[in-house]
Amino acid sequence: MRPFDLFRYVILLIVAGVILIPIGYAILGGFKSNNQLVGDPVSVFPSPWILSNYTDVVLGANALVFWREAANSLIIAAVAVTLTVGLASLAAFVFARIVFPGREAIYTLFTLGLLFPSAVAILPLYILVQQVGLDGNLLGVALPQAAFGLPLTIIILRPFFKSIPVELEDAAKIDGCSTFGFFWRILLPLARPALATVSVLAIVGTWNAFLLPLILLNGADQWTLPLGVMNFATEHVSDQARILAFTVISIMPAILFYVVAEKQIVGGLTAGSVKG
Repeated sequence: MRPFDLFRYVILLIVAGVILIPIGYAILGGFKSNNQLVGDPVSVFPSPWILSNYTDVVLGANALVFWREAANSLIIAAVAVTLTVGLASLAAFVFARIVFPGREAIYTLFTLGLLFPSAVAILPLYILVQQVGLDGNLLGVALPQAAFGLPLTIIILRPFFKSIPVELEDAAKIDGCSTFGFFWRILLPLARPALATVSVLAIVGTWNAFLLPLILLNGADQWTLPLGVMNFATEHVSDQARILAFTVISIMPAILFYVVAEKQIVGGLTAGSVKG
């Protein structure tokens, strides 16, 4: 093995360790007692293993609250991701395949959206949501989340759509396929890896959103899981093991979706051409 390759693998292992060690500590910490966490915080495996921390979250006294927050997060994520991926796919197709005056200027506006943090827009966004009557409504969070997810999604999808050979589109038109028909029947199926990539990014971003739900939702019955983790940690400040268990379960849906779509994600990140 060449020295450069060895150095690269060492760096990758360090980065992986920085990411995975805290997650592993949280998962294993949820199986410990508070005495184990305080008495021996650096120990790796629990002794004994305590399953009640996890089961109490999903089946115990706090189960109803947890599942309500999970349902709220799921509704917001489903709406936001559907709108983000759907609208961004249409926009990326137009920017990639259709030539019109001002195309690059409009596309540049979307790229500038990456430089616009949602925190800056919180006050005008809150006023706007109130004016349209969506304050205290899950849709009032999902729609802004979708809007903030559009720039990155469009930027990822456009190069993939541009890589599709023009000859393929011409052949489809000869067979009587319209422009939208080519997009719907041919381009989207070919773009499944890229769509999986942007879907995961959108789901993770929406699932972990904290500031928008905190500002725009009214009452604990509308809270999402990130807000639920904050509230649970406040109420059970002395029960660190159960807080870790609640946090781990809260992030598991996004992790599981990533694991399921991993191959598609890798394909979407590396795809630059269509083989055939």
